[in-house]
Amino acid sequence: MGFKHYSDNNYDRFIPNRSAMYFGYAQYMLTTKNATLGKQNDSSSAWSELYQKILLEAANLPTRILAFRNKPSNPKNTLSPPPPPPQSNPSKSRHIPHSCEITLNATDILECFPLNLLDWGRTGVLSIALNDIVVLCSDSDGFYDSVALPTTLEDGPITSVSWQPDGHILAIGLMNSIVQLWDTSTMTRISTWSVGHRFAVSSLAWNNSHILTTGALDGKIVNNDVRVRTHIVSTYSGHTQVCDNVVHIWDRSAASSNSRPTRWLHKFEEHTAPVKALAWCPFQCNLLASGEGDQCIKMWNTHTGARLNSVDTGSEVGALLCNENECELLSSHGFPQNQLTLWKYPSMLKKSPDGCKVASAANDGTVKIWNIFGNPAAAAPKTNNQPFANFNHSSIR
Repeated sequence: MGFKHYSDNNYDRFIPNRSAMYFGYAQYMLTTKNATLGKQNDSSSAWSELYQKILLEAANLPTRILAFRNKPSNPKNTLSPPPPPPQSNPSKSRHIPHSCEITLNATDILECFPLNLLDWGRTGVLSIALNDIVVLCSDSDGFYDSVALPTTLEDGPITSVSWQPDGHILAIGLMNSIVQLWDTSTMTRISTWSVGHRFAVSSLAWNNSHILTTGALDGKIVNNDVRVRTHIVSTYSGHTQVCDNVVHIWDRSAASSNSRPTRWLHKFEEHTAPVKALAWCPFQCNLLASGEGDQCIKMWNTHTGARLNSVDTGSEVGALLCNENECELLSSHGFPQNQLTLWKYPSMLKKSPDGCKVASAANDGTVKIWNIFGNPAAAAPKTNNQPFANFNHSSIR
């Protein structure tokens, strides 16, 4: 049987014409002929594969030029999300001591609730204000050596102390509303200011190495630039005194000059007694803890102004301190229990540079050193959306 050949006609190439199709020939081409050609090429296919392999190896090419199953690499200009913080091992429990390591004599310390007479510098030096002198204590092989700054009696009682972040300059607030800066490396006074207060400077805080914030019993808060002669850069008003029943949240970037006090962002008025203790969470910048004389610790969202939690501690709250390695909050208390309490998240309380020791001062004339937070190298920071939602606590007498 012969094959019928068709002449070239003007058929539409997209619409098949059945009359122009020869199905017998098509079946032959798809079955018999291809099978025959496949047998003829069996011997050459092995050589072809071998040749391709040698060629790829010689050119150092991958076996597949195009691959659709592998994920594409991230472009260099794409910002990848930061890795999650390491989690501490929950199986390892930490011993919390119920007794102090060292007791220091501080019989001349003033008994006044609003004052801040204790601060621990980053160089490991603890400053203690004892009436009209400041004693500097440093830990040397487990023994605390002390030296007194050469202050004079006419300077008046010292009402607050605060170390500059570098740990060499100490700011001192006085009962006569004066602020002094001391270089402890040379034991010399480098400046004396009148910062615009009318009463004792009861609070000092460094914003960075050159902005010193002062608070006084006249209710005024002043930002001072220690680098310039005209040092007052902004003021804040809104308290009857620094340590009343109100907590204000201020925006330093919106601070005004001394002639026009800055307006606060939020005003918290739920406390029923003077607020002495404040602590910012190191893992969540908008989380603030406040403690008061009515025995409560309150947690605030400073972005929204909402109160997140309130806990009755059973004693007056004198100071608060956040653990930088765990979601923990340490509080010091006065009447009636006079204890330190570590919350799962002091009269005067500050932390040491290694982040594990704290110092507390009391009206019994002693300063005690406590190893509360353990070894900081063994703990890692944690993050939590609401780290203080549940308060589990351990008391330390």
